[in-house]
Amino acid sequence: MAQFKKTNAMRILDKAGVPYTYEEYEYDENDLDGHHVAEYLGIPYEEVFKTLTAVSDKGEYLVFCISVDDEIDLKKAAVLAGVKRVDLIHVKDLLNVTGYIRGGCSPIGMKKQYRTFIDEMAELIDNICVSAGQRGVQLKMKPEDLISFTNAVVGDFAVRS
Repeated sequence: MAQFKKTNAMRILDKAGVPYTYEEYEYDENDLDGHHVAEYLGIPYEEVFKTLTAVSDKGEYLVFCISVDDEIDLKKAAVLAGVKRVDLIHVKDLLNVTGYIRGGCSPIGMKKQYRTFIDEMAELIDNICVSAGQRGVQLKMKPEDLISFTNAVVGDFAVRS
């Protein structure tokens, strides 16, 4: 792997004094699935969360963190966000909206602080892994620290697999 440098998300957490560790992993451009991350790092699927960016019917961008083993229920997500409708943004818009690319999108350090929602299952685990803001690096932290730092709303918006 290439020489590692701290990501923006890490620098933000350091500045705020939020504890975390990080794990590096090898990734394949053609397989950015979170299951691969979990398997490579030897972490249960339910501890690795993907970050999904959506847009509401009002044009507001919203961030949803959910286990890689689950899918987002857009109707439940809209109810939780208090809007009529939520749609995932197109991958081609991800960099422009968040500052991150697919497979490296972190709920920490986006271009703007969007309203963030974390699936309620996060409260049942000791550690949560989310992207550190680049492919090949995961942040590992206490779920309550991520929830607090992102000012996230915790709720049920998942289709459990």
